[in-house]
Amino acid sequence: MSGDRGQTLPIYIWLTGILLFAAVAFFVFAQAASARNGAQSAADAAALAAAQDSRDELMTELQAAIGHDDHWLDWLKGNGFQGTGATAAADRLAGENDSTVQGGAVPTIVDGYPGYQVSIVTRYTVGKSIIPGTQAQHAKAEAIAVIQPRCTFASDADPKKPVQLDCDGHAVDIDPGHFTSDDLPDASVLFSVHLVK
Repeated sequence: MSGDRGQTLPIYIWLTGILLFAAVAFFVFAQAASARNGAQSAADAAALAAAQDSRDELMTELQAAIGHDDHWLDWLKGNGFQGTGATAAADRLAGENDSTVQGGAVPTIVDGYPGYQVSIVTRYTVGKSIIPGTQAQHAKAEAIAVIQPRCTFASDADPKKPVQLDCDGHAVDIDPGHFTSDDLPDASVLFSVHLVK
């Protein structure tokens, strides 16, 4: 009997060692996954911020064009903006998520819709672990957000006469001859901003 106990002791030690190694390995991978998730959240927020800033610019230009520019309906296609504040907006949101934008908010077109690709790197590291060098590793991620027009109108619409827009089921009436800023709905009614990657 005592001989059997002596033989099983090394097996218990060996099994305990395997369990400890598995637990440490799980912790290391969980730590890396957490850093990666944080990086992706920061990239998503930064890309959305860049696109939303340009959507606001679209709204400002549209408001200024109605009643003064015969091509004001073109603004409803969702392009034509300059994106002057897109990178600053992306930088701000990335910073709030303890990350830094790499290369600015890069204009892109996805399925015909304008938007921005944003790449970030976290300011924090993966952290110390049994894997050498991880304490200096920063997580990286990228995301793309686009601006998608929601409104349609008759192809023969006259920009000098009242126009009715169908914005995903919401009717929006605009009369260029008697337009005020209150006639425009919220930006989210005219344009959606969403992630595509």
